[in-house]
Amino acid sequence: MVIRCRLKPWMFPVCYPNGSTGPSLREHVTAFAVTCARSFEIINIMIKKTLWFFLLVTLLLPSVGWCADQATVFVYHRFGDDRYPSTNIAVDVFEAQLAYLKQHDYQVMTLGQIVAARKSGTPLPERCAALTVDDGYESFLTGAMPLLRRYHYPATLFVNSDSVGGNSYLDWPQLKALHEEGIEIGNHSASHPYFVTQQQKMPLEAWRTWARQDIETAQQLFEKHLGMKPALFAYPYGEYSPQMMTLLKEMGFQAAVAQQSGVISAQAEAFALPRFPMGGPFATLKGFTGKLAMRAMPVTVIAPTSPVIDDNDPPTLRFQLDTEQIVLSSLRCYVQGQDPVVPRLVDKEQGVFEVVAEKPLAGRRNKYTLTAQGRKGGWGWFSQLWIHP
Repeated sequence: MVIRCRLKPWMFPVCYPNGSTGPSLREHVTAFAVTCARSFEIINIMIKKTLWFFLLVTLLLPSVGWCADQATVFVYHRFGDDRYPSTNIAVDVFEAQLAYLKQHDYQVMTLGQIVAARKSGTPLPERCAALTVDDGYESFLTGAMPLLRRYHYPATLFVNSDSVGGNSYLDWPQLKALHEEGIEIGNHSASHPYFVTQQQKMPLEAWRTWARQDIETAQQLFEKHLGMKPALFAYPYGEYSPQMMTLLKEMGFQAAVAQQSGVISAQAEAFALPRFPMGGPFATLKGFTGKLAMRAMPVTVIAPTSPVIDDNDPPTLRFQLDTEQIVLSSLRCYVQGQDPVVPRLVDKEQGVFEVVAEKPLAGRRNKYTLTAQGRKGGWGWFSQLWIHP
């Protein structure tokens, strides 16, 4: 058998038996075109699959949105105590929330650590959360602590000192043991009064003296029984006023938390920090993960300076918002017990808006909650507290 070699047009030597000249040039070109078409088809499929993969990952990951330097803080009261459903969370739901934090690599910090980072200008972790608990019920020790120990998570416990040792409340030895174990203790006043209501009834200086005495009484008891004076304060019922904020600053506190919902950003007011409530209908895993996905909306309140409602009910909220960071058409204001309202842009150049509810606000406490979609994804959240004293 004789072997001959010939060159293909693109100079690759190919050998054929019996002296055959092999396929024609047309057949070569056709085969090459088919091969290229199939190759491009495979590459196209791979590109599409890759794009879909990255899109899916983007949708599943929490959106960093506008403000990466932020912390989501939750407030709890009772754990596994069905007698008080409005302030209770089921223990299995609380465990599911902690498991979610662990599975999604959240760094759980004390509120004091978050406040210190904000004060020093230290950036917060990208996924940052804090667990705070008000009132100091025994169910914190029996329901929450075993799970916090298991997951190695800290918490901040706000205690009103007059209730310590009372029915269903932790006593001083239990609080001391928790403090030594690493639970951060905050001041929740002595008598858990309605500070804002009393402010309306008393001359300002008399009120300041009375309020200072109540808070200082608690501070002295913390020092006596725990050997420390808390630097953090939680407003009873989440109610505060500008005069209350000033008093706490004068007394040396570093920050104070209320109960209006929202995310803590670097720009948040240190003496009116927001927290998402985890009690009653809000105490679910879905509600928890939904709040973790929210971003701090860059709102600056212009007026009013106090959450206390005067004769103007419903109140008008005037605020500034960076419209470059949001999808403006998605901006809404949600009012408890009423239909949503679209804020009115009154100064386009400065990004100034006004919003007012359609009817007078119901209840002792109400809120205007602003939400908007971010241009880079995710949703922003800001809540303004209103108080009928």
